[in-house]
Amino acid sequence: MGRLAGASLVGTAIEFFDFFVYGTAAALVLGPLFFPTFSPLAGTLAAFGTFAVGFVSRPLGSVLFGHVGDRYGRRPVLFASLLLTGCATVAVGCVPTYGTIGIAAPVLLLVLRFLQGLGLGGEWGGAVLLTAEHAPADRRALWSSFPQIGPSIGFLLANGVMLALSAGLSDADFRSWGWRVPFWAAGVLAAVGLLLRSSLAETPQFEKLSAAGRTAGAPLAEVARDHWRLVLLTAGALAVGYATFYAVSTWALAYGTERLGVSSTVMLTCVMAAVALQGAATPFVAVLADRWGRRPLCLAGCAASALWMVPMVALLHTARPLLMFLGILGALLAFITMFAVVAAYLPELYEPRVRCTGAALGYNLAGVLGGALTPIVATALSDGGSGPPWGVAAYLTVVALVSLGCFALLPETLPSRAGAGAGAERRAEPEPASA
Repeated sequence: MGRLAGASLVGTAIEFFDFFVYGTAAALVLGPLFFPTFSPLAGTLAAFGTFAVGFVSRPLGSVLFGHVGDRYGRRPVLFASLLLTGCATVAVGCVPTYGTIGIAAPVLLLVLRFLQGLGLGGEWGGAVLLTAEHAPADRRALWSSFPQIGPSIGFLLANGVMLALSAGLSDADFRSWGWRVPFWAAGVLAAVGLLLRSSLAETPQFEKLSAAGRTAGAPLAEVARDHWRLVLLTAGALAVGYATFYAVSTWALAYGTERLGVSSTVMLTCVMAAVALQGAATPFVAVLADRWGRRPLCLAGCAASALWMVPMVALLHTARPLLMFLGILGALLAFITMFAVVAAYLPELYEPRVRCTGAALGYNLAGVLGGALTPIVATALSDGGSGPPWGVAAYLTVVALVSLGCFALLPETLPSRAGAGAGAERRAEPEPASA
């Protein structure tokens, strides 16, 4: 389990590095480089628009790679998704700016960002099922939480490289070529990830399905017919996590640097410190989920998110590094109370034969609802005025309350507590690996 969890963690870390480095670049440099004819606000909105395209394509990646995972195995998904995301990310670092090739520059950005999202949409399902379907039932949340640490590591790597480059280079050099370096580094990281995954075995759950001839012929059709309500509920439930994370990791960077006059180095340091503590807390929250259940922690995280949005915005608006850090940290701890758990929760909700498609589709649709729109909506709501952007706090609070309602409608799946009343979802419980 240690080797499997480590390989899943490394893979998700690499893929989320690819995804996050684009978000940081969108907040810091892509607007003026690829949309120079726009006003500063419009340029930032346009850059976040290309950022959002990656979320729109993630559900499509869930369908594409989910079909592969449910029909042919979880293992092929791990290779194909990582290869696609890595190649697209390296290509972003090679795209000429608007000043060189004109309108073709932002068009290429859109296409490559779409491909990034397509690959990431498949990665999560494959990595999570690799651990969830191997893990013993009484430690499933713990082992499945390791892929959920990957996004924190990927974020720290992406922003750490950006921070070092922005601090070590002149502004002119950073905007000329420095911002491209993390995108080029993605190629090396992808090669390392592929090497680590080359010796992984298929999950015992899928091997059992395959041997019995019970794999799904058309997973998406089965999910749409039998699990559509579950997909919508899980998407709505997880939307607050995406909204919270991308509000503090993407919108806050742009707001702090452009509106509050805080240096990009200070903003990146505040966010990175909070994300590091979030990542460290992930396995501890997962242990609680193995003891107390998945649903109670998710409900607690949603409630905490709803209560913290106003204080977070107020602390962020002070432009004082320590207070900004505390505001961001509180939001991310509420976020991880939910997202440390969902890697075990979602697979347990879906039938094994359509689990790769169903779990990943619900997870990535939440990204469209919460992650794609949040930087754009928050940037628009925070434009103008000298006071704190209370509109952003109100928007995030509403998203949290909607997610709270969706979680309330989902059943508990902890093996020792889930009862017969859970229906089809109860039958979806992954089987533990044999000793």
